[in-house]
Amino acid sequence: MDRYDSATTGLIISDPYNDFISAGGKLWPQVKEVAEAVGAVEHMRQVAAAARAAGIRVFYSRHRRWQPGDYDTWAHPTQTQLRTAANQLFAVGTWGGQWHPDFEPQPGDVLISEHWAQSGFANTDLDQQLKQHAIQKIIIVGMVANTCVESTGRYGMELGYHVTLVRDATAAFRMDAMRAAHEINGPAFAHHITTTEPLVAALG
Repeated sequence: MDRYDSATTGLIISDPYNDFISAGGKLWPQVKEVAEAVGAVEHMRQVAAAARAAGIRVFYSRHRRWQPGDYDTWAHPTQTQLRTAANQLFAVGTWGGQWHPDFEPQPGDVLISEHWAQSGFANTDLDQQLKQHAIQKIIIVGMVANTCVESTGRYGMELGYHVTLVRDATAAFRMDAMRAAHEINGPAFAHHITTTEPLVAALG
């Protein structure tokens, strides 16, 4: 098991919005089967609690919260971005765009500027904030395994960070997408792929 020094390790929680991981959220019906099968939300809680107890700083990687006019004048919006606009996902000022109550930011946490697509690094201050806090290793949990989590991990590796993925502290719209994220794509960029129980033990 890799060692995680609290001074140089950061936990990145990706998109813990109500629309994703709360019953009644707009995307919950799409992720519910996989999330419940792996215990994603409970495992996210456990990893976050263990990280905080170990003195590891928490960074919130946030998807763009929809506002009227988003993507309307873009030359090349993706199909996902167009669906985000059509369904007003994570909309500013709505319950769906608020944090799941178990993942409210706490004093000392760092809220990263919102990303427009998938990577928590692209066009945000995540790299700057990690470097300013002397972070060398990043642990990534949250949503969604094969998009934002994977893209953030892959980009992080390219920037020189040690990347840990936690298979059961994330979810996806389909189980085959989970397998692709962790078994096929993950080994190409992640330095450590684990599950919650051994990670929590390592942090403790």
